[in-house]
Amino acid sequence: MSSTNKIALFIDGANLYATAKTLGFDIDYKRLLREFQSRGNLVRAFYYTAIIEDQEYSSIRPLIDWLDYNGYTVVTKVTKEFIDASGRRKVKGNMDIELAVDAMELAEHVDQIVLFSGDGDFRSLVEAVQRRGVRVTVISTIASQPPMIADELRRQADVFTDLVELQAKIGRDPSERPAPREPREPREPRHTPQFLHRSTIAPRGDEDF
Repeated sequence: MSSTNKIALFIDGANLYATAKTLGFDIDYKRLLREFQSRGNLVRAFYYTAIIEDQEYSSIRPLIDWLDYNGYTVVTKVTKEFIDASGRRKVKGNMDIELAVDAMELAEHVDQIVLFSGDGDFRSLVEAVQRRGVRVTVISTIASQPPMIADELRRQADVFTDLVELQAKIGRDPSERPAPREPREPREPRHTPQFLHRSTIAPRGDEDF
């Protein structure tokens, strides 16, 4: 694909992790970045994840730190606890709004958006950026039972790619050390849509994630 094709990645971290786990492999985020750099001009790669307030440590921290220093824009939000109408304790940590705002802001600067999520709530977002002339590829899976992608999101996408088809390109070699896993660890929430400050993404550091 032509290098003039401007691409942005939007990764729903928890959703991608769950999808890959269902398919039985771990994501190699360095390989993922390189795969999409090879498809055009990768303008931005966003990674969204909620973090648990007051949790002293979780193995998600090394992944967040590595992504932050190696070409990804990491957007985090602290989860909030509440009591529902039945008196049950619930945790809320949805990143849909943050992802949608960034995608709408970036739409005029890219030709293609790649969304790593199967969440049907993103259907209206996909439709909105398509109206701005942006092609949308959605990556999830229908290989699981039930499928990890909502049917309405799959239908709305210009292109649907099953994650299992990308395993050979972005999966981690099983002989390598495992990737850090969800759930997550406390960190100051940071929302940094500074996509206009950097036109290309160049991985930094030699760690393997």
